[in-house]
Amino acid sequence: MSPRGLLFITLFNSILGLSVLFPILAPLGRWLGFTEIQVGLLSTSYALMQFVMSPYWGRRSERAGRKPVLLIGILGFAAAFFAFAAIAHLGKAGVFDHWMTFALLLAARVAGGAFSSATLPTAQAYIADTTGRADRTAGMALIGAAFGLGVVVGPAIGAALSTVSLLAPVYFSAGFALLNALFVWLKLPEPVKHVAAPEEEHPTSLLVRMWPVLALGLVISLSSVAMEQTVAFYFQDRLRLTEHQTARTVGLSLVFYGIVAVFVQGFLVRRYRWPPHVLLAAGVPIALCGFVGLIFAHTFVPLTLALAVQGLGQGLALPGVTAAASLAVGEHEQGAAAGLSHSAHGLGRVLGPVVGTGLYSLRADLPYYASSGLLLLALGALFASPRVRRAVTHHADPGAA
Repeated sequence: MSPRGLLFITLFNSILGLSVLFPILAPLGRWLGFTEIQVGLLSTSYALMQFVMSPYWGRRSERAGRKPVLLIGILGFAAAFFAFAAIAHLGKAGVFDHWMTFALLLAARVAGGAFSSATLPTAQAYIADTTGRADRTAGMALIGAAFGLGVVVGPAIGAALSTVSLLAPVYFSAGFALLNALFVWLKLPEPVKHVAAPEEEHPTSLLVRMWPVLALGLVISLSSVAMEQTVAFYFQDRLRLTEHQTARTVGLSLVFYGIVAVFVQGFLVRRYRWPPHVLLAAGVPIALCGFVGLIFAHTFVPLTLALAVQGLGQGLALPGVTAAASLAVGEHEQGAAAGLSHSAHGLGRVLGPVVGTGLYSLRADLPYYASSGLLLLALGALFASPRVRRAVTHHADPGAA
């Protein structure tokens, strides 16, 4: 199997470990007696550390190698999720009071975010190491395809395991991550870089060159995460479900969401190799239509169809942003650029849970109005801002410093 095929399995395994939690985090929070805001803070703390640490791990992978940093990320994820499950179990049993349980779970999420933030930027840099610039967009779609397949399989597993216990999927995630680390250690080769790395450039200089693409990534990520963090509440309240019914129902809907993402990124983007500006121009308005659909849907089928449309738009837009970020810099800057790119997405994941759950506490459909507004801003920038248009259509000289 090729290195990229092995990397696909690595990414799928990593995302599977996370996606099994998608349908159960909201009902798990209510099972523990947490408010929507507290559940949102558990997600925000995880994302905050990804925002802070992604640039560090991206630069670190340039010096220490891609494979060692991937292993650190996966093993850190496993340890943090084992801790999260154990703390939740003890909290429910009354060993810790409400606020101590919440504080310890928050600490576990902080640790998990800090270490797991090593995985995706390093994988993005790995793809850049193993693809030419002409094939970069198709290569970056591999990340999205692995994510989409993980989203298909993970929620189904999470929903099934939730019938045993709401904590069973968390233990599964941690154990599966250990198996993934073993696979990486035994099978995944260290890639050969295209060029030797010259003296490292100051991160601020790279940030100045990349900011239009990073801003697009932030807006697209924020709109999506605000939805992801509230959709289980939305299903539960609109369809009047119990906690366990919510886990199963949302898990089924996310399977359809993931199937669409896998088809778009694993087949369409990789086959037709559309450039970043085409993917963004098509993906952003389609994702916008998905959010509008969620606002007006009141039964299971329309809600699931709206999620699938949003997944189609995201499946086009995200590889467009990722490829634009990679193509905006030289080959020796891929690790640092990947770190900044995932830090921008991480900031969206920091703000998304707080914005989403905060708006949800005011009115259930407000997060989807806000997400629609964000994508309208992104669409306006793509068509009206010369700087943004240049950023997603003009590529850096491969040897640029």
